[in-house]
Amino acid sequence: MSVKKPRGKTNPSQAEVDEVVIAQAGDDRAWGKPVRVKRMPNASLSLPGELAARASFLAKLHREPKLDQWLEKVIRERVELEELAYRETKREMASR
Repeated sequence: MSVKKPRGKTNPSQAEVDEVVIAQAGDDRAWGKPVRVKRMPNASLSLPGELAARASFLAKLHREPKLDQWLEKVIRERVELEELAYRETKREMASR
């Protein structure tokens, strides 16, 4: 079963990807070899004492019981913002 790619679109939406995957789920010919991915071990981070204390205070303000969970959330949000800014800048530069 082949799916036509709509003209003008470079990347399918998540819903379109889901639709194709569901349609091809039972067809072994639609799938290649399984890809094995090894998860990276957890990384450790060192913070200066003053910064850790300030972060701990803010985590409590946000009602996060553990500092590491709050830091993970903050870092994840920041990385997503940075990646979005990078993609937008790259797209703008490509259109020039």
